[in-house]
Amino acid sequence: MAGTNSNGLIDPNSGFCSQTKTFHSVRPKIPLPPSSQPLSVTQFTLSILHKSATTTAAPFLMNAATGRRLTYPEFLRQTNSLTLSLQKHYSLSKNDVAFILSPSSFEIPVLYFSLLSLGVVVSPANPLGSTSEISHQLHLSKPSIAFATSRTSHKLPPNFRTVLVDSPEFLSLLSTQHQNDVVISPPAVVNQSDAAVILYSSGTTGKVKGVLLTHRNIISLVASFHHVEYGANPTEQPQPSGEVSLITLPLFHVFGFLALVRVVAVSETAVFMERFDFETMLKTVDKYKLTSMPVSPPLVVALTKSELTKKYDLSSLQYLSCGGAPLGKEVTDKFKEKFPSVEIIQGYGLTECGGLASSMRDSEETKRHGSVGRLHELMEAKVVDPVTGDALSPAQKGELWLRGPTIMKGYIGDNKATIETVDSEGWLKTGDLCYFDSNGFLFIVDRLKELIKYKAYQVPPAELEHLLQSNPEIADAAVIPYPDEEAGQIPMAFVVRKPGSSINEAQLMDFIAKQVAPYKKIRRVAFVNSIPKSEAGKILRRELVNHALSGNLSKL
Repeated sequence: MAGTNSNGLIDPNSGFCSQTKTFHSVRPKIPLPPSSQPLSVTQFTLSILHKSATTTAAPFLMNAATGRRLTYPEFLRQTNSLTLSLQKHYSLSKNDVAFILSPSSFEIPVLYFSLLSLGVVVSPANPLGSTSEISHQLHLSKPSIAFATSRTSHKLPPNFRTVLVDSPEFLSLLSTQHQNDVVISPPAVVNQSDAAVILYSSGTTGKVKGVLLTHRNIISLVASFHHVEYGANPTEQPQPSGEVSLITLPLFHVFGFLALVRVVAVSETAVFMERFDFETMLKTVDKYKLTSMPVSPPLVVALTKSELTKKYDLSSLQYLSCGGAPLGKEVTDKFKEKFPSVEIIQGYGLTECGGLASSMRDSEETKRHGSVGRLHELMEAKVVDPVTGDALSPAQKGELWLRGPTIMKGYIGDNKATIETVDSEGWLKTGDLCYFDSNGFLFIVDRLKELIKYKAYQVPPAELEHLLQSNPEIADAAVIPYPDEEAGQIPMAFVVRKPGSSINEAQLMDFIAKQVAPYKKIRRVAFVNSIPKSEAGKILRRELVNHALSGNLSKL
């Protein structure tokens, strides 16, 4: 947690303690409920929900395609009804695991909050996942029940206890009138240390892992969202801001889940898309006058370069929350030229820390190009030399370690990976190469495992990708290590040309060579139709490496 400066050893600018070699947050502390207090995510979140949202017809969710609305009062009634129905008809008990295989819909947030109030562990997965991927997730989570749709249930094992969330029977549970209907009251005591959700990592560097987060982990995030929006005294809340945000990521993903709980924590309105499409997103901003939305760096690039943006009124947008990968200065500058009134609020997080470790907060902080903001209020960090294990000072590059109340309990079914990732003192080893500057701003250089080892040098792929994306003839790009007998590895670029562009390999290599040291030059190029990415916009480098080594580039 954020440290105090009682001993005078913590630099007020950087948050660095010279004695412990630990970085503390320079932001004000956030009050949390006592960890020993029995409390579920549902109980805590609904307890801080703004009164005006629950007593008026304030919209909670809107469907971008249909315009259908779910108000906060309806959300509360449905959550209460479903909780009592699940308890009565399905005999779900505390610590049971519920596997959820469904696209985003109005029913999913209600289902999440209902299950969490019962102490049931929520385990949402990608409904587009293959049968083998889903089988692996089922093996990890060992659920006692599944919630799916009529289109996804066939991916589950035969005869597995499955509830269809798009069936008339389930929908009726949302409005069942129970005798002596009462406010949600869990049949068993839910402790903050109890398991709450199992979220699956993207698997960009290996097989998917199940990340186990507790009620305390998520309550800490909810408390921080509420505190940032309303301040320290929740009894004197100002009126909700009236902001309307777009949830572009699916609710099974950590950032989609995070966006959902944030919306409830600050009583905002969210518009969600059942399936992402770039032009549909632009139409949605125009139609619903959206003020904010979470984005990935490739989406920022697309907004900057696409001519489609001229067809729609995007003037309501105030800020974009950007995460998933570093965003280059060139891209940021060009975006600001095109959208001068829109702030890009960059942040950093990973599933293992609940999705949030650092962020920017205001227009002044957004001027720190290349940074992912300052350390979150509840976090402390170390920058560790990957070779010696020594903790480093500001401006020195090393692996980022994090500690705080949002750090995962561990990987389910994989004690070895848990021990390798979280040490005995609670430090999460992120695997990301980074540094803090003298003002406490965090800069992510690249993934340690993705650094290209060219002779005795280390080349960060992200740096070259930023340069490639600054070229007006390039729509998208990714850089990977390619094996080389003499150098060990060389930088290889996968490039998507903009329509009408005829830029060739020699021109591209020369463009980069003029801007970098000789050892960073791109020495191999493949032109492709698209770059494979995860739901969060992260480049799937492992997939690109496999394609490069097999010579099978025609499928990209």
